[in-house]
Amino acid sequence: MMGLFFDMNDGDFCHKISDNMYMDSDGDMMMKMSDNMGMDMDTGEMHFLIGDSETKIDEWE
Repeated sequence: MMGLFFDMNDGDFCHKISDNMYMDSDGDMMMKMSDNMGMDMDTGEMHFLIGDSETKIDEWE
């Protein structure tokens, strides 16, 4: 399980580094707030996230 998310706000991929912390492809830290939302730890902005190892592709159709 990779724990890979796609950030809909800025187009970055986020990699899971702990249960609720992610690092995006720019090196910014993000805290997972819910299944599909995360908070940028630098700016405090909320981001919409899609896809992780637990989400099936069929759920998005």
